[in-house]
Amino acid sequence: MKIVVIGGTGLIGGKVVGKLTERGHEAVPAAPGTGVNTLTGEGLDTALAGAQVVVDVANSPSFEESAVLEFFTTSTRNLLAAETKAGVTHHLALSIVGIDDLPDNGYFRAKAAQERLIKQSPVAYSILRATQFFEFVKGIADTATDGDTVRVPPVLFQPMAAEDVAEAVTKAAVGIPQKATTEVAGPEVFRFDELVTRALHAWHDPRTVVPDPHARYFGSELAERSLVPDEGSARLATIRFDDWLRTSS
Repeated sequence: MKIVVIGGTGLIGGKVVGKLTERGHEAVPAAPGTGVNTLTGEGLDTALAGAQVVVDVANSPSFEESAVLEFFTTSTRNLLAAETKAGVTHHLALSIVGIDDLPDNGYFRAKAAQERLIKQSPVAYSILRATQFFEFVKGIADTATDGDTVRVPPVLFQPMAAEDVAEAVTKAAVGIPQKATTEVAGPEVFRFDELVTRALHAWHDPRTVVPDPHARYFGSELAERSLVPDEGSARLATIRFDDWLRTSS
């Protein structure tokens, strides 16, 4: 089966391409570096010719609110139009757990707009929402740093390894279109501040983590369950945070 992976040279996309190839599929990495630009439409028709499935794990090059909205809406419209033309039978998009509950977050609003476009398209779809990745914990800590202090809200947090995200995407890509939204999350639930503290300690980072209920997460003030799926609703990944810390360190 020919499966085109939009964003196929990135953190998740590269892993998905490898996993699909290992399973015997023709996995095509599509990104600006391979001559495919979903924002302009360049290379889409050629890449999608003969494809049965398109997996979209691409990310916006800018997180500025208007730019990220423009990226996800324009790219998704171009991609869905090209899929309709090419006869693609399954569109799979990777999205984020909790985007409906944080409307003041510009990035989340853009992902919600992307999901709406997918649901309105004639192409059969699956939307897979994932929780935050372990790989981004350091970046989150950096953005929350003021001097030697990291301020994060003491809310529930259920991140997962990029490897597990890629595995979930791969399984969904070779399955039938769900015409629905499903969720995947890490195997453990933490307090956000406690997990960041544990990570910085493992990395010998001397910064102090301070739980602050008003600390913002990419512009949003969080409620207790903003970043975790409803109880029992998500499929759970397998890689535990401490195991990931040991291998990543």
